[in-house]
Amino acid sequence: MLKKFKMTKMGQVFLVNRDIALNEAEHAYGKNVLEIGPGHGILTLELCGKAKKVIAVEKDKLLYDELRRNFNFENLALLNADFLDLTDQELDPAAIDIVISNIPYVISSEVISWLVKHRKEAILCLQKEFVGHMMAAPGTRDYTKLSVFSSLSLSISEIMVVDKGNFNPIPSIDSEIIYLKPKEGADITEGEWRVINALMQHKKKTVRRAILDSESSLHTGKEVADALSSEDIYSKRRIFSMSPEELLLLARRIISFQNMKGS
Repeated sequence: MLKKFKMTKMGQVFLVNRDIALNEAEHAYGKNVLEIGPGHGILTLELCGKAKKVIAVEKDKLLYDELRRNFNFENLALLNADFLDLTDQELDPAAIDIVISNIPYVISSEVISWLVKHRKEAILCLQKEFVGHMMAAPGTRDYTKLSVFSSLSLSISEIMVVDKGNFNPIPSIDSEIIYLKPKEGADITEGEWRVINALMQHKKKTVRRAILDSESSLHTGKEVADALSSEDIYSKRRIFSMSPEELLLLARRIISFQNMKGS
């Protein structure tokens, strides 16, 4: 009879289908692998059989202790820590080739940001709805700032949908395994992201209205909104209809106005 796992304080559910873990671990051969949130270790076990080294970071002390009792592999390093709190000195990104994880879904966005910042490829199991937002096209309901960030920063390949019945406790929706690889030349500044994020808060509005409604965070005046909206490329456009590349160009235009105003 299948053992029933308790949901953790982070709302984490646990993969119980070994075949899926084997599929994920196929990408670990000869590599230094980071696993975030190993849980009860179904994936950890397969990774240790294939990877050069596995660094598994588990926040939950009870789960960490269980892993310590059950696994004694020379190529496994277990850390009892919150992944989001680890510094680059404590977890050296340069020593990691790939991230392979069924991550706690509540930190999905933060893990994606970490991958982009440190330019690491990954095999991740995420909520299918979250993947839908990552891959959403302009003009669709699911198109969000996550869609823009993901499109500009990452190449995304879908590997397989994982039915919710493969987890314990059973979550409310299905999951999906994807492969992520940072794009070459995706050097987008924090300032550009701040502008894009501000505009996407008003994604259903026109360019002019979105700039005006973001004035407190963009520090732009009516003259900037009028100047940009007078251009044919922006005159009647709504933010959510613009491609990630168009939004990045718009962000750079706004920043250029900001710089002129400040000089």
